[in-house]
Amino acid sequence: MQKPTLQGEMLVLRPVRADDADAMWDMLDDAEGNRLTGTVRAFSRAEVDAWCASRELAEGRFDFAVTSHGDDEYRGEIVLNDVDEDLRSAGMRLAMRPAYRGRGYGTEAIELVLGFAFDGLDLHRVELDVLSINTRALSLYENIGFRQEGRRRDAYRDGAGWCDAVVMSMLEDEFRAGRPG
Repeated sequence: MQKPTLQGEMLVLRPVRADDADAMWDMLDDAEGNRLTGTVRAFSRAEVDAWCASRELAEGRFDFAVTSHGDDEYRGEIVLNDVDEDLRSAGMRLAMRPAYRGRGYGTEAIELVLGFAFDGLDLHRVELDVLSINTRALSLYENIGFRQEGRRRDAYRDGAGWCDAVVMSMLEDEFRAGRPG
């Protein structure tokens, strides 16, 4: 299946490619980013190379590189995964390289992916987990319209300790109610 490219005001979300491996490797080398996303596993360079090369053919998911108009640099990734056509649901996750956090890229990327999920794939529900320690991400998701559904206690590591996963979702009618026009 041909994976789509999504275009927004300042962003282009295109399928992750093999040549994104250097930038993804750089993103995975960010200790604070890993902490805030719950990434505890250390990946080898060969694993990252293979992962990026395999995204085009991956079934049941859409791995998008966050880039901008006129500049194809990989700024981060946003993923719609576990797409279930019967239940019309999917999961979503976002990770940005350190230099591109706090610039509005995440907001626009999420809005583009939600439009694709609800209008393009006809999904009913998109859900995500966000770590309770990641207050910036919690605020971002709430401002976009995600609702907290619950908590999975001590679901992720935070150094030697633990932190909760906050389960959030958006339903198609909530997405449509929040759109202008």
